[in-house]
Amino acid sequence: MKGLGTVVAAALVASPIVAHAQSAIELFTPETVAVAGDIRVIGVDGEPSWLDRGFGKTRFDTDAANRNFRIEPQAVEGDVIWTPRFSWSLGGTVVATAQQGQDHAVDLSEAFLTYKPLLGGGTKLAVRGGLFWPPVSLEHAGPEWRVRDTITPSAINSWIGDEVKVAGLEAQVTRPVGSGRLSATLAVFGLNDTAGTLLAFRGWALHDQKAVAFGLQPLPPLNAFFVPYVQATKTRPVIELDNRPGFYGKLDWAPTAWLDVQAFHYDNRGNPEAVTPTLQWGWRTRFDNLGAVLSFGDWRVKAQGMAGKTLMGFPENGRLWVDTSFRSGYVMATRNFAKGSVSVRGEAFGTTSIGSELGRAWSEKGWALTAAGRRDIGKNLSVLIEALHVDSRKDARASVGLSPDQDQTLVQFALRVHL
Repeated sequence: MKGLGTVVAAALVASPIVAHAQSAIELFTPETVAVAGDIRVIGVDGEPSWLDRGFGKTRFDTDAANRNFRIEPQAVEGDVIWTPRFSWSLGGTVVATAQQGQDHAVDLSEAFLTYKPLLGGGTKLAVRGGLFWPPVSLEHAGPEWRVRDTITPSAINSWIGDEVKVAGLEAQVTRPVGSGRLSATLAVFGLNDTAGTLLAFRGWALHDQKAVAFGLQPLPPLNAFFVPYVQATKTRPVIELDNRPGFYGKLDWAPTAWLDVQAFHYDNRGNPEAVTPTLQWGWRTRFDNLGAVLSFGDWRVKAQGMAGKTLMGFPENGRLWVDTSFRSGYVMATRNFAKGSVSVRGEAFGTTSIGSELGRAWSEKGWALTAAGRRDIGKNLSVLIEALHVDSRKDARASVGLSPDQDQTLVQFALRVHL
């Protein structure tokens, strides 16, 4: 993680820190330290989850011997959140996370500094440097990076959460335009060279398992070419392999209070031939994402669409070992109430594999439907219930004795606390 320290140090040097009054400094106070937790009761059927090194699309599954619907409690996640303020314009965010299924009992989720100087003429500048998720998701919010109105994010934002975490320097400029606003964001980053591994081998998934600084994510059973001498059976999302910085850019236009339109481009500029002794590979991954939020009365409609490509390995017969294109999109409608909300989301996803060693059998297509309700109990406690159904086809399932066509239903009841 040497590269992460370098990026954080660069962010400090780049920020013109001005001395402010002592009253602006808040380090360890009730306003800067918080804890959050998530416990659930889940009911699930279907094939083994990707977290159990299967091809399953959700976070939970039945045991291998009994595929019937099962119900059990789960302690899912706990977070300690520190948001110190060093001056009127300089702050920070550090989140330590304990989540079910991660390699270490506690790991680092985010750690970055934020600089927001006061500018004239209505212009706003926000700079952050450190470890964070790029601003792609329309569903996640808050320092613990959690979805609010559902339990499970869409396939697009599930993938951002489990594989697209960067260490970098990001700047955003916002200007009023008529009765609305226009924002432009640009960032350079590193430590995200393996992004694309999960999408190529596992495919899309719907879950709220998040990448952490020092953790690994499991891969499904791989073919004989990749195991055991080419690709590790787990991928590390936060790692630098080729010392080639990536970049992303975003435009966010809100012409009125009821419409927000966003366009995002990402390119990690990874070297697909870079590899470590532990068989972590560089992946050249690029994608474009379009999003929109429409608000009217108590209703809010969100939509996102993503398309991209990821490459890995050496040329063979005119193609790299892995050449996978991917696409996904969803629409979600939410009805807000005084103390909660009800949401419905529909989505479709797919990948196309044409690599010399990862061929058509690893392509997939599928769809999912989600219905969820949230009820706030005071300001520190929320109760959510969600039903998620996923249906997909992937021919590579036949290699482990499964039908290429699988469907899965997951019902969750969650209790969330934030103190």
